[in-house]
Amino acid sequence: MSINKLRNIGIVAHIDAGKTTVTERILFYSGTVRKIGEVHDGQATMDFMKQEQERGITIASAAITSVWNEHTINIIDTPGHVDFTIEVERSLRVLDGMVAVFCAVGGVEAQSETVWGQADRYNIPRIAFINKMDRPGADFFDVMAQLEERLDAHPVAFQLPIGAEDSFQGVVDLIRMKAYLFNNGERYEDEIPSGDKAQADQWRLKLIEQLANHNDTVADLYLNEQEVPEEVIHNAARDCVLKSRLTPVFCGAAYKNMGIQSLLDAVVAYLPCPLDRGETTGRDLNDAEGIQRRQPRADELFAGLAFKVIHDPYVGQQTFVRCYSGTLRPGDTVFNASTGNKERVSRVLRIKAKERIDIAEAGPGDIVALIGLKKTFTGHTVCDLRSPLLLETVRVPEPVISVKIGTDSRKEQEKLHLSLRKIALEDPSFSVRQVERTNETVVAGMGELHLEIIVDRLKTEFDVTPRVGTPSVEYKETITHQVNHEYKHVKQSGGRGQYAHIVIQIEPNRGKGFEFVDRIVGGVIPLEYIPAVRKGVEDVMASGVLADFAVVDVKVTLLDGSFHEVDSSDMAFRQAARMGFREAVKKAGPRLLEPIMSVDIATPDEYIGDIVGDLSRRRGRVHAMRRFRKGSQKIEAEAPLMEMFGYATMLRSLSSGRAAYSMEMKRYSLLPEALTQKALEEAHKRMQGAA
Repeated sequence: MSINKLRNIGIVAHIDAGKTTVTERILFYSGTVRKIGEVHDGQATMDFMKQEQERGITIASAAITSVWNEHTINIIDTPGHVDFTIEVERSLRVLDGMVAVFCAVGGVEAQSETVWGQADRYNIPRIAFINKMDRPGADFFDVMAQLEERLDAHPVAFQLPIGAEDSFQGVVDLIRMKAYLFNNGERYEDEIPSGDKAQADQWRLKLIEQLANHNDTVADLYLNEQEVPEEVIHNAARDCVLKSRLTPVFCGAAYKNMGIQSLLDAVVAYLPCPLDRGETTGRDLNDAEGIQRRQPRADELFAGLAFKVIHDPYVGQQTFVRCYSGTLRPGDTVFNASTGNKERVSRVLRIKAKERIDIAEAGPGDIVALIGLKKTFTGHTVCDLRSPLLLETVRVPEPVISVKIGTDSRKEQEKLHLSLRKIALEDPSFSVRQVERTNETVVAGMGELHLEIIVDRLKTEFDVTPRVGTPSVEYKETITHQVNHEYKHVKQSGGRGQYAHIVIQIEPNRGKGFEFVDRIVGGVIPLEYIPAVRKGVEDVMASGVLADFAVVDVKVTLLDGSFHEVDSSDMAFRQAARMGFREAVKKAGPRLLEPIMSVDIATPDEYIGDIVGDLSRRRGRVHAMRRFRKGSQKIEAEAPLMEMFGYATMLRSLSSGRAAYSMEMKRYSLLPEALTQKALEEAHKRMQGAA
């Protein structure tokens, strides 16, 4: 296969925009599957997890390879629910292009904006597909306007719908100026209906004008009032997409098999191959200041990024890797630049949803599953031993909700811990911690649905039936002012004693995370004990001071101290740092940080007053209200997560079931002091209950 005929694309969207249905039609029309699987009956090829089939949603990103017009397309279908945003994040990190699916009725929704921002971060070229044109309320031109206003997407219509809602029957191709009509899933070409011709001429002119802004050849022909050939339009459009200057917009109704062939044509015509994305750069591990560049060529040294891990009961750990350069074969040894480990690849597999096909080698641009890697996880770089480099990793969002979890027997408890560790390795946005004071296991995730799925997986995949507490907010602890603190750890016992003396300064470090600075001079604390001091501080930051919430955004400077030639040790300095840091935090104005959620609510006009009033009672703030469609508004607001438990039920009650909402994590903010004591009392009660 030629690398310029390879496309690595993601299908992304807000929940219920129909992206899995779009993917199923792509697989059918490209000949990858013989029967179309439907989401609503649990038969979708890409939704192969039991929980996905039962709930009719995508939870894990699934990969599959298909072929269209002699091009190989690696497709990753990603979740739309915000609780599984890590799946989108890690997929976009390794993809070359993206198809963003929008509902013709719902338009640009909250998760659409999040995904668009993620694609911006990785500079992913993209095309848009406005789906569900057959639904009541479908409005192609309104969604086009939203793409411009809310996403700054520079949308350009490459197609227009012929009809809408019940009368939707096909599309106008604005490049070829032909109509494509659909009958029982078959596409056939026709002349543009006379009633649509004037509008088509108008929008084709807009397309040419947009391309003329970025392409001299198109501009010359346009200014001289000459016809612009199809090939010139295609070349100019492809160049604009690759440089993210505009977003081609297509439309259809995937469930009724309308518009998918044209979308596949667009993927091949406009989205990049690995050569278009160019070289990959990484930090040179042999030169602290240097970078390495790898070209997407088979004769380069190997470099790849692990972006997903699955534990298979039959073959063990499967590590999904995007190959950027070089060639990888079964039996090769790779270097994990993130951990410093060498690992041997025993098998290289092509991915087809839940099926795996052994292949002899993987080259630049390939997305494959590797068997044999035991210590390589999400975000790790694997590369050639001879010239190690470190690629940009995958950004992992912070968990915002936690729950206690346990079992009734010691034997089950061990099985539970092993299962949770496996899930945490697969899903970096899920965390497990042991509360030292109570020996309680706490799991944290991105939302109530995320934790529900984890518990369901424990039962179905790992045969563990856990006791699960009530979900609670995953607060963070921080400090509000600077403090200098001295601590001396002295312990005499029958044998050798313990001695460690430190002087530290702690100060707020908002938005910058944890920072540790060593200011020791003259060897008052030997160099070998400094890492133990840092480790002791990190121990307390992980377990918390006010309660069991992680401490964040603190800068710690080690200023002074002393040691004893006989009684000092790593353990003594680690203990001194633990106790000293804990005491210092208590003096530095400790406060709780709470997660603030971005909330999008679509509601009929008559319920706006009640919904806004309810948001105010929940400490919410409305930022904007805009017309959604006739008789409806979209409310954009912020609200603390602690106030949003059970909101779905309340919103149904306030709107007679007619309003809908989506919610995602936006930032952490100081919890008002009036509410801090209540939050701490609940946390302590929870901890005592587990003791």
